[in-house]
Amino acid sequence: MDLLNERKSERRWKWVKRFTFSTIGALLFAVYLAFYASSLGYRLIPNAEIVGVVNVSGSIGSGQLASAEELVPVLEKAFNSPKVKAIALNIDSPGGQPFESERVGQTIDRLKSETGKPVYAFIGNTGASAAYLLALHADKIIAGRYSLVGSIGAVITGWDLHKLAEKFDVTQRVYASGVHKNMLNPFVAMSKESETKAQEMVNQMAVVFADEFKSKRGTKLKEGFDYTTGEIWGGEEALAIGLIDEIGTIEGVVSNEWHAKIHDFGPTNQAKGFLPQLGTRVVEKVLALAE
Repeated sequence: MDLLNERKSERRWKWVKRFTFSTIGALLFAVYLAFYASSLGYRLIPNAEIVGVVNVSGSIGSGQLASAEELVPVLEKAFNSPKVKAIALNIDSPGGQPFESERVGQTIDRLKSETGKPVYAFIGNTGASAAYLLALHADKIIAGRYSLVGSIGAVITGWDLHKLAEKFDVTQRVYASGVHKNMLNPFVAMSKESETKAQEMVNQMAVVFADEFKSKRGTKLKEGFDYTTGEIWGGEEALAIGLIDEIGTIEGVVSNEWHAKIHDFGPTNQAKGFLPQLGTRVVEKVLALAE
């Protein structure tokens, strides 16, 4: 009898230990998720009307934080959230790859059409080149007095290292299928024909940019003013010549015009690797259930 009671007591104690350790483990995991989510910028969407902020930070390009791969899912989430009454593009970027900007811009146009939600672009320190091209898809462009805006045009850059290679008696052998196939090779002197071709390409892209700019800004632009010099302007001059619609900040406009709180949808810098990505997916699932 004593042996039976002793075994029952052991089983009970094992169950208590398992329950205790499981509970502690679950609590520690919950705390880890909370801190991990906070470090990545994840926040629960408030139970009230909000303005969804989408950040366009740094160089726009494939593999960057400001890429279509990162921005499109964030825009989808922000636009499709029933709590979001408007979208604020928080732009602080010198520009980058126009194709990435085009992809994001077309997504904004589609989501605006589907949801009817307004989009304002707020330019922080800089909104230039491909970043300004992206801002053109907003219903209103707002910048601060000290913001830098513009750089309308296109550019192709490359290095000319062929004389340096000659100095060290280094020669690169190139077998190209066409006269322009190798025109941006820094170790080969660029021919006059290739220089002309490169400039033609830049001019064509600049015309496409300028046409979209004029189409989007329309009657807000000053007649006879040359916007395609590639220069940038301060906020007040940008307002005077029609590049932007208003001087202001994201906090001021959201508070005064929309009377709502701001919710940051990202994108955020996320750690690479299996475990960080697994943690990110878990956080996203938990937040989705909570919302």
